[in-house]
Amino acid sequence: MKLRIDNMTCGGCARSVTATIKELDQNAVVTIDVATKLVDVETQISQDDVIAALTEDGFPPVTA
Repeated sequence: MKLRIDNMTCGGCARSVTATIKELDQNAVVTIDVATKLVDVETQISQDDVIAALTEDGFPPVTA
């Protein structure tokens, strides 16, 4: 899935986003481009669950 997180502004934010996704699925593959605010996630977890977890942690995404 591809997501855009508008308030992801630094490497620390990217690490937090990755950690949140990995809490849901430790085998998830997460690729982040902070400059474009895009996150690519390969996981078996539903997109709705990923969005809910990121929103709860302060990084509300939109689908890209």
